[in-house]
Amino acid sequence: MRAGNFPDMTAPSTGTSPESPVPDVGIPYELARDMSMAEQYEYLRTRLTRRRALVAASAFAGGGVLAGCAQAAGAPSRTASGSSPSPATSKVPGSAVTPFGRHLAFGADPKSQMRISWQVPFAVRKPYIRVGPTPWTLSRRIEAEVRHLHTPGLAGQRAALDQYYLHTALDRLHPGTTYYYGVGHEGFDPASRERHSTIGHFRTAPAHPEKFVFTAFGDQGVTPDALANDKVLLGRGPAFHLHAGDICYADGTGHGQKSDVYDPAAWDLFLKQTETVARTVPWMVTTGNHDMEAWYSPNGYGGQSARWTLPGNGFDPRHAPGAYSFVYGNVGVVALDANDVSYEIPANKGYSEGRQTAWLDKRLGELRRQVDFVVVFFHHCAYSTSTHASDGGVRDAWVPLFDKHQVDLVINGHNHVYERTDAVKGGKVGRRVPVGASTDPTRDGIVYVTAGGAGKSLYSFPDGVQDSYEGRVTRREAVETFHWTKSGRKKADTVEWSRVRYTGFSFLSVEAQAGPSPRLEVSALAQSGERIDHFEVRRGT
Repeated sequence: MRAGNFPDMTAPSTGTSPESPVPDVGIPYELARDMSMAEQYEYLRTRLTRRRALVAASAFAGGGVLAGCAQAAGAPSRTASGSSPSPATSKVPGSAVTPFGRHLAFGADPKSQMRISWQVPFAVRKPYIRVGPTPWTLSRRIEAEVRHLHTPGLAGQRAALDQYYLHTALDRLHPGTTYYYGVGHEGFDPASRERHSTIGHFRTAPAHPEKFVFTAFGDQGVTPDALANDKVLLGRGPAFHLHAGDICYADGTGHGQKSDVYDPAAWDLFLKQTETVARTVPWMVTTGNHDMEAWYSPNGYGGQSARWTLPGNGFDPRHAPGAYSFVYGNVGVVALDANDVSYEIPANKGYSEGRQTAWLDKRLGELRRQVDFVVVFFHHCAYSTSTHASDGGVRDAWVPLFDKHQVDLVINGHNHVYERTDAVKGGKVGRRVPVGASTDPTRDGIVYVTAGGAGKSLYSFPDGVQDSYEGRVTRREAVETFHWTKSGRKKADTVEWSRVRYTGFSFLSVEAQAGPSPRLEVSALAQSGERIDHFEVRRGT
């Protein structure tokens, strides 16, 4: 039974109950029951004075909650004043603090490892999770790791902000098993009767390959369309979801510079929005240009390290959390950080000094010997004709490796459209792949998919180039576009590989079939649920 088929277990926005009113800083029950989690958060923030907020943050550090981890995430473990009072000085009782923003991720082995992450709006004491085989037997209690992320006041933008992210690693789980969990802290017990509706669940990967679905998109943000896409996506019952970067758009500029416009509070809204899916579906993210948040660490990934726990088995887990791999069933998945090779946006260009590319070459070779299919996802497009077009840095560094190891599917974001190529081999069309066709990467080349219509404002295609998708075939063989060169300039291209184009909100849904005749059934679905594209990948046919 897939996660999407389980009963709804969303945590209600109840605030404080009538039986346990919280003086001074609590939310009246009559208000809280009609407020979203984000609205409760803003209400409490405005009720507290700046002094109280600093005391709460200081209490968090003073309680011995992994200051070293906070520093690893690029954030100081104390307040600006350097004070570190006892946690008892915090005037926000645990019963008034409701966790939100739960999101799951696999460890390096999806059969036995799951990472559970969430957020609290204020410092709390002794955070933990409860885990068990049913919603009523959460017998295992595990202490949570706290990552305190401090964003300094940014001139002309907003005041300083402290955010608190909590993480738990679950290992030695059983394959193909459903587990139930609840997140809590002192004063908030998820196993109590009044909190029982906050219980979530997940399912580990099966011990042996079987049919499953995964979904993918990029460029999401916090919008009604992003939420609508999430709801349609959840209906597919995915085993996991791939997010190809530009996750939240807290950094609205995307240059990876401290001069970018930045609002860290956007993450609070994003994690609440995404919780509708990510509390049951592992949300596997990588890094886009809008995810280089320059205020936390030299390459800007301190924020990502604070908010997400990912497999951590890439070339440099500490400094490049968005590069990793995992195997689920008969599919190997590789996440890459394309900021490292981008010619278009050079803020982090070359930061790995070639180590990521060397790791990719090795890892693709290993996976090719282990699984039926290899899927790679990252942000910047290898092949696209929309606004940002194609990144020559990706083509120069990685496309030769994709060809060498006969990768089966490449998924990108960056351009806020849906577009996919014919099978591309050696930079040219190896085989035309119209809607509904089948392709063989060992013979034809690789299909590249841009799935950037997750929810952020949409882009268009070059002048005179129309959408071309299932039910509306307006094919033109040649498209005038460009790609980014090493000098950071655009070079004009006339290409014939742009096969399917759609300018509405959408996402990718892939069904992996195992057995004697393995295949990938790749579909693109519009926000309405309508299928706009589909094709099949088989090897050696």
